[in-house]
Amino acid sequence: MTKPVGKPDAGKLHVRFDERGEETECATSASPRLSSTLLKRQKNDATEAEAICEAVTRANMRFVPTKTPEQQSGLVLHRTRHLFIRQQTSVINAIRAHLAEFGIVAPVGRHGVEELLTVVADPNDKRVPEIACACLSALGVQLRRIKEQILEFDRLIRGWHRSNEMSKRLEEVPGVGPVLATALVAAVADAKSFRSGRNFSAWIGMVPKQHSSGGKNRLGNISKQGDRYLRGLFVAGALSVIRYAKIHGTKHRPWLTALLARRPTKVAAIALANKIARMVWAMMARGERYKEPVALAR
Repeated sequence: MTKPVGKPDAGKLHVRFDERGEETECATSASPRLSSTLLKRQKNDATEAEAICEAVTRANMRFVPTKTPEQQSGLVLHRTRHLFIRQQTSVINAIRAHLAEFGIVAPVGRHGVEELLTVVADPNDKRVPEIACACLSALGVQLRRIKEQILEFDRLIRGWHRSNEMSKRLEEVPGVGPVLATALVAAVADAKSFRSGRNFSAWIGMVPKQHSSGGKNRLGNISKQGDRYLRGLFVAGALSVIRYAKIHGTKHRPWLTALLARRPTKVAAIALANKIARMVWAMMARGERYKEPVALAR
């Protein structure tokens, strides 16, 4: 039996049946954010333990199953890759900002940075002092190392994707690639722990935030209360679907056509990402493959 990570009082045992029909105990963990609402004043071990014990006895308390070592390894891979991507952006911004101080700018995009590094490496170009060139050359070397490491992470993600059946099924959904598919397999320990696709979408933070009172419903922007990494991947996938639809036409997607006609592109991307998330939950919870909607297949 796998023990929950963290404080032992924050978990709970549930009886489940394995493939052979035998009873097994599965450890789950409670959200520390939910138990913190019951915490009294003066934070210490005693009051924390009391709040946890009070939280786990409530009928509406939510528990999540602990992840397997393989899933946790996948999360480490994705988080490390995301860290290197942020570092890459930071180094690129530093190179652009330092050269802009000397009046040297380049177009936005990956090719613009290469043009700037070419200027730094040119010994005949005297616009940049020698000390600044040495520093910028070091940043260029660091940038190339980060790019090589990101490519290695991408190779590991593709290899894991090809070896995982669930990840390969999720890739069949429009807007879901190997990165998002493997991230979902790693982050979602059990899709059945969500009661519906809307709950899953709310966990990611893509449902409207409510400001309802007095029997009047007021829905605002999306809550953004959830997994920021998954939410960004879903939105990027939705934008790719919209970009493809604008180039090749949207006659096979009447819902998306009507949405783009009355809403801006980014608003439509959030709505489409929400729709994709619900389809993904249905596939993971029921073990099904992607089915093209009847209205789209005509």
